[in-house]
Amino acid sequence: MEYVKQPKTKRGEKTLKKICDAAETLFSQKGYYATEIKDITQLAKVATGTLYVYFPDKLSLFLHLMDGLGRKLRREIRDAKSKCTDTSIIEQERISIRVFFSFVRAHFGLFRIVWQAQFVDEAAFKNYYERFSQGYINEISKAHTRGETRNVDSTVISYALMGIYSFVALKCFVFDKSEPDDATIEQLVNFISFGISAQ
Repeated sequence: MEYVKQPKTKRGEKTLKKICDAAETLFSQKGYYATEIKDITQLAKVATGTLYVYFPDKLSLFLHLMDGLGRKLRREIRDAKSKCTDTSIIEQERISIRVFFSFVRAHFGLFRIVWQAQFVDEAAFKNYYERFSQGYINEISKAHTRGETRNVDSTVISYALMGIYSFVALKCFVFDKSEPDDATIEQLVNFISFGISAQ
């Protein structure tokens, strides 16, 4: 679904980017409900009417940012995986983890926006994660066919993996103001591979 009226000129593209950058900053710092249209246009240094050229309302702008985030992240993960000759699910997951953490580092404001979405538009929030889940389901099913995994509920596992990565990112980037290092990533890979049971 398109939430934005796409610009037809280079100047329009620059203006749209200024609006989106300002909205990303304010939504991530102040939250969706505390941010007003005038706050966004003032930070973007555009007239209020200019914002409405591209978006019918604040919600459409918020959803445009979240949708764009999901698309970009899925594309970066897909591109990184395609360059790896090792197609085993564990190695592919190692790549996904690295790309995800790198993406959060580069787009921290948008990461916080996704967490707000459940209170802004629950249907869009659900759709955001269902898109990622579907990709996981497909990969887990293929890996099982290759004999790489036990017979598991791929939907449950997909949400478990997304939850693990999201909360590790929350712990590192938000709580500790740090970044996950290689040791942390390998801990996650080890957990995915073997679980925590001593048996």
